[in-house]
Amino acid sequence: MGDVAMTVPVIRAFVQQNPSVKITMVSRPFFQPFFDGIPNVDFFTFDVNGRHKGFLGLLKLHSDLKQLNIDAVADLHDVLRSKIVRTLFTSSGKEVAFTDKGRVEKKALTRAENKIFQPLKSMVERHVDTFKQLGFSVDISNPKFPEKAVLSNEIIQLSGEKQDDKWIGIAPFAQYPGKVYPLDLMKKVIDELAENNKYKIFLFGGGNQEIEILNFLAKGKDNAINVPGKLTFSKELDLISNLDVMLSMDSGNAHIAAMLGTKVITLWGATHPFAGFVPFNQPLENCLTADREKYPLLPTSVYGNKTVAGYEDAIRSISVESVVDKIDLVLNH
Repeated sequence: MGDVAMTVPVIRAFVQQNPSVKITMVSRPFFQPFFDGIPNVDFFTFDVNGRHKGFLGLLKLHSDLKQLNIDAVADLHDVLRSKIVRTLFTSSGKEVAFTDKGRVEKKALTRAENKIFQPLKSMVERHVDTFKQLGFSVDISNPKFPEKAVLSNEIIQLSGEKQDDKWIGIAPFAQYPGKVYPLDLMKKVIDELAENNKYKIFLFGGGNQEIEILNFLAKGKDNAINVPGKLTFSKELDLISNLDVMLSMDSGNAHIAAMLGTKVITLWGATHPFAGFVPFNQPLENCLTADREKYPLLPTSVYGNKTVAGYEDAIRSISVESVVDKIDLVLNH
């Protein structure tokens, strides 16, 4: 989800600066709302479990896309399936470019010995480079974000009207444990924030287990609202666009909020913003990282899927006070 969200600012800038060019975005149907409202962008559904499943399905995908008279292909994913499809287009004479994910540099950043600890090019900048390979200029230095969404009656029934209060989104989950702020600490963060009656807290997640945890975190707080299961995904995006700040792990929700122009604060455990996944247009100081003096091998992983003995609780070194203070600072700056 985060990978797709990081393409949105680039696509939006591209069509603004190249208005005569049409983009066809190929992705899973769940992500179509990311691109709604962007002019000159069509969405083509990748039917991973049906027509486009397996190698034969990729041949069908290539055939389907050929019918659209595509002139050039930008592979922003660079995985096996996308490599196969772009190779088919290359063989048919189309111009093709792909995003260099910087895998060698990322390995150097995360390895235990001879670690090269330095910031790498962001994924958004790498996508810009991909379009430049195709001969298109894309400038993301002064991004234009969509207007805040008009809240529907359905959303207002959940959120209430926005007055002079501050709306805080909190997305406490991530795919891997090494990227998740411990539940007991997150509860303290939410408890402290909820004491301010000018703050309204929206909790984001998905799935029965996560909803159960969110219910625990929100229990007894009139100004804490659980979102999952109550709105469609498109409506969730509308709500996120109206937040004053989103607190997220190094996960997809951070990039979703950023693509909508919402301020984002992120917490980093096993991973690190230097790997190129700082949410778009967000300052580095909004990335709160685990203590590298105590855990010098950090980051130990690009995606958080690798564990190192003794580093399981590295993210605990981010204090509750630092998280609350950062939120207060961003909201009152």
